[in-house]
Amino acid sequence: MTYLLGINIGTTRIQAALFNELGRVINIAEYECTLNITNTNYVEIDVNDYWLACINAIRTILNASKIKPSNIAAIAVSSHGETLVPVDKEGKPLRKAIVWLDKRSLKECRLIRKEFEADLIFKVTGQPDVIPVWPATKILWIKNNEKKIFEKTNKFLFVEDYINYKLSGSFITEYSISSSSLLFDIQKEQWWPEMLKFLGLDETQLSELKPPGSYIGNITYEASKETGLNIKTEVATGAFNQAAAAIGAGGIKPGMITERTEDALAIVAPIEKPIYDPMRKIPCHHHAINKAYFLLPWSSTAGMALRWFRDEFLKSEKDVANAINMNPYKLLELEAELVPAGSHGLIFLPYLMGAECPEFDPSAKGVMFGITLRHKKAHFIRAIMESVAYMLRRNIELLEGLGIKVDKIISIGKGAENPLWMQIKSDVTNKVILSPRFKQTASLGAAILASVAAKKFNTIEEACKSMVHIKDNFIPNPKNWKVYDKLYKIYLNLYDNLKGLFPLVTI
Repeated sequence: MTYLLGINIGTTRIQAALFNELGRVINIAEYECTLNITNTNYVEIDVNDYWLACINAIRTILNASKIKPSNIAAIAVSSHGETLVPVDKEGKPLRKAIVWLDKRSLKECRLIRKEFEADLIFKVTGQPDVIPVWPATKILWIKNNEKKIFEKTNKFLFVEDYINYKLSGSFITEYSISSSSLLFDIQKEQWWPEMLKFLGLDETQLSELKPPGSYIGNITYEASKETGLNIKTEVATGAFNQAAAAIGAGGIKPGMITERTEDALAIVAPIEKPIYDPMRKIPCHHHAINKAYFLLPWSSTAGMALRWFRDEFLKSEKDVANAINMNPYKLLELEAELVPAGSHGLIFLPYLMGAECPEFDPSAKGVMFGITLRHKKAHFIRAIMESVAYMLRRNIELLEGLGIKVDKIISIGKGAENPLWMQIKSDVTNKVILSPRFKQTASLGAAILASVAAKKFNTIEEACKSMVHIKDNFIPNPKNWKVYDKLYKIYLNLYDNLKGLFPLVTI
């Protein structure tokens, strides 16, 4: 049997996972990287920290699995989007990578908005607004503020491109990771000439575009020495991590929505043709699936709200869980199970870092509403879990309002490891919730793309049938649905009635 290696590069965490062709996990390794945050607007990282973490993760897997490197057919990388890496002709970084969280390019956003109409940008790139996250704004900032680096730059890369270059020696990118760059035409599947001209770039300063799941080249001799991989192992284009995670969950067809609850909440809704939200709130991305797209509603605080409550108010529970070698979240789940659906009327607005889709209100604040003497710690835990389910329902209804059919929801990420939370989401949304056996699915999605590039499977659909396995199935409880339907309406009214007060609250 041959094996496939998938690497997922998050903002601060790298996961490498080795799979066989049946989707069985052979071994997993994770390493963390540290961001360099010099002030509230500047967020950078030495991109070679990502490469070093990849090397360590790959070597850890090879040592632990005892799999011969020659039996690993292919490798692909999924990564977070938007982080920008300028390199010289030798592929060496000219400065630290500017991370997607960086907000230094606010002035450049205004310049781009002045040059291009918002509707045109939305139609071409799928991005509803010009914000500092997008690489185009960062490139313009470098041009305006670091002229020598701009002039020396041979290629502007994304993180996925850079790791692919270190593995294969080729400058190749793919459609899904380019989709949120403000440089890519999502329908024509090419770089946007007018934007490149405005920035003073030509196509040679960006990587060559290929579809996700395409052969790039083989592992180079240098990469082989560093990682321990065999030079016969093929390198394939991967995907933006949200797209890769949806593939690794099997959510590849319209109607199969993937929701990922980690610190943030992200929803991937596959569509066959671009759909442009008339309110210009939801981004439309090119998918890692051929000629397909997806909408991406999201919120910055989901699991993060539960972690905040645990760390600030449940330190004794955390200590007890650690003492008995139990996951602290499992202990929280056991407490929340003692409380009935609806938390006896306690409702939480989880806007601890403002509100994203669909409110997009940076002034929004967290609110715990309906507190009485009856409520105990367990009520607060469950109310926080229910609030994430309300957010999920709010965005599902938004998608349905755009004509997108939602048949089932596939849950992945850390939140999917909590059966109570899964049942709450099913009850609140009144939808069947499925969850795969392997829940950190971005690395599996990358491995699936690698398998197609290496001709182990003919299509992504065929690979998913073999490598993705649904483990859990949660059916809505009609009694709980009635409770949640009533409270959900209060949840919506709470925000509507309080939004005018939020800007008055300063910290």
